[in-house]
Amino acid sequence: MKIQKTNIPDVLVLEPAVHGDHRGFFMETWRKEWFSEFAPDLEFVQDNHSKSVKGTLRGLHYQIQNPQGKFIRVVSGEIFDAVVDLRKSSSTFGQWAGLTLSAENKKFLWVPPGFAHGFYVLSETAEITYKCTDYYSAENERSLMWSDPAVGIKWPLNKIEVIISEKDNQGSFLSDCDTFP
Repeated sequence: MKIQKTNIPDVLVLEPAVHGDHRGFFMETWRKEWFSEFAPDLEFVQDNHSKSVKGTLRGLHYQIQNPQGKFIRVVSGEIFDAVVDLRKSSSTFGQWAGLTLSAENKKFLWVPPGFAHGFYVLSETAEITYKCTDYYSAENERSLMWSDPAVGIKWPLNKIEVIISEKDNQGSFLSDCDTFP
């Protein structure tokens, strides 16, 4: 397993060892010791699976109480994944990191608690799975506006209409959103 830091050092890209031949491939998708250096007390409590069509933008979601760390991978298709640091005490507060995750590149993304997370579907469909460090809490869910110019995420939007929920299209701007200490 190779672990790389992004432009936000706490957000990590993990590249697993993939063993393949003419029959297919095998790879480990989770091993606690991968996180032992930077998150020794890490515990995942919930797994999620999402399927979306091309042009769908989901996010940027976070929970103000019970913040979730997320370990994300794409099992089918391709997405552009983006995260925004909402920790006021962080030197990277308000900054974003993004990368392409796909079933083909088999990369994982670790997003620690305190970040807003979202993705945009580049392929005809995409399925992602992710492990969470805390349970979903509807009353604590928040959305950061995906198009906030103060954040400036460079989404690789296709020339088709962005498909987005009404809730996500009414997210808060960074200057007005609930943040973490």
